[in-house]
Amino acid sequence: MPVGNRIFPMPERPNQELIKLFEGLPVANIDDNMGRIYGISKMIRPMNHTPLLGVAFTVKAPAGDNLLLHRALDLAEPGDILVVDGAGYTGRALCGELMFTYAQSRGIGGIVVDGAIRDSYEASEMDWPIYARGVIADGPYKNGPGEINVPVSIGGRVIFPGDILVGDADGIIAIRPSEAAAVAEAARQQHQREMETLRKTREGTLKKDWVLKTLETKSCEEMKVPYSEF
Repeated sequence: MPVGNRIFPMPERPNQELIKLFEGLPVANIDDNMGRIYGISKMIRPMNHTPLLGVAFTVKAPAGDNLLLHRALDLAEPGDILVVDGAGYTGRALCGELMFTYAQSRGIGGIVVDGAIRDSYEASEMDWPIYARGVIADGPYKNGPGEINVPVSIGGRVIFPGDILVGDADGIIAIRPSEAAAVAEAARQQHQREMETLRKTREGTLKKDWVLKTLETKSCEEMKVPYSEF
């Protein structure tokens, strides 16, 4: 079996109960509870306003070639998210409206492309999550090679097949299933605290005593005279 031209089976998918723990959670809150270092680059941006949640089904494609992506469209299962490592190349689109519609018809949960797409207007109108690095009219080649269900690099982050993906207007984050329950619980608690902070802010009852306390620990001095007189 030649390296670089292989199709692996999908590993065991996480159960739906685990995936649903992330419903309604902002990507920012999830990232806050993963050391603030796991968000995927903002260069991979949403093409519409549909939130993304599902399991990564990965494709490693040569720059500007979508042969293996076509095969992935028929191998992925409902709820899977197609995650396409196109090497960040935006000189040719790897997919467009026809492939988006086909994937949606099969119940696939969305697509993330570290590369380019086309038919961007149609993508913007779809009720189906689409993320990509760029947009261009030039279409792809279909020569291969490529690989399916291997670790891929998307926006500077490694994504494994079977990872849980969450995406919103801020971007995307991938969570390993073994860490998902703890991350989801911490993110949900933070989200609830932030909702309470917003409520107090709107009511005008929010107190920010922590700011002065933190500045004190940093030895930050508030001067008594303007800088020009110092």
